[in-house]
Amino acid sequence: MATLRFSVADEDAGSRLDRALAARTEIASRSVAERLLQESAVLVDGAVRPKSYRLEVGSLIEVELPAAPEGLQPQPATVPVLFEDEHLLVVDKPAGLTVHPGAGARSGTLAGQLLTLGARGGEDPERPGIVHRLDRETSGLLVVARSEQAHSALQEAIRRREVERRYLALVRGRPRSRTGRIDAPIGRDRRDPTRRSLDTDEPREAVTHFEVRETMARHALLDVSLETGRTHQIRVHLAAIDLPVSGDAQYGVRDDLELERQFLHAHRLRFRHPVTGADVDLSSPVPPDLEAALVLARGAA
Repeated sequence: MATLRFSVADEDAGSRLDRALAARTEIASRSVAERLLQESAVLVDGAVRPKSYRLEVGSLIEVELPAAPEGLQPQPATVPVLFEDEHLLVVDKPAGLTVHPGAGARSGTLAGQLLTLGARGGEDPERPGIVHRLDRETSGLLVVARSEQAHSALQEAIRRREVERRYLALVRGRPRSRTGRIDAPIGRDRRDPTRRSLDTDEPREAVTHFEVRETMARHALLDVSLETGRTHQIRVHLAAIDLPVSGDAQYGVRDDLELERQFLHAHRLRFRHPVTGADVDLSSPVPPDLEAALVLARGAA
């Protein structure tokens, strides 16, 4: 891994950090610059700064550049495919599988399997056809493009909030109402750049809806839908209203109900096919580990 160091010149004073990074020939891409910032690989005068940070003349910027990748390699496709045609496919991602390469996972990702399945589209070759993502320990449905046309159309549909994404979340606590809407901007936490938070210098719009499916003695099963898709959005929003997600070691209740990961499953995906116009409506059953946690929650006194 190499370190890029440079000082802010007069002409770059006042520029946003992400744009200044993307302008460097060593980076030369907004998507790469975004990823480096997300992975806290960029320091300004020794401190992690948000991407919107305005640069000052003479500030020292240090960037930990990842080793030049050999390129994403196709991997055997073991992920279940629930729908496919020449334009797109929908897969059912298991928990524990990272969607695309990052600082902590260069191989063994879903992206390698998607390459084998013919995924295409987008400017980042390490994220073929990917238009939205799931956290590593979140299971469930993901739509992926197989062409540039489908990729662009799916991205636009998500931006216009025309893709219905529904999740099942088991939370600790009793909701105050049967339905709810959480409208609270989130971004990188002010004190811990690895977390997302409402306490942030870079707030981005985030809206989450939920309805109660079932209440238990100490828990509730929620059906959650997204208007926006910010990193860790559901987990942060539910924790903010005192309904932390069971098994979530970062924002919720660690080791709850013998869970080894957060109880969060993308169980339904519905959208209009970007090419044929047909209605695509798919669902995924609750995985065995989450079903076992539900049994324990229902039996708790």
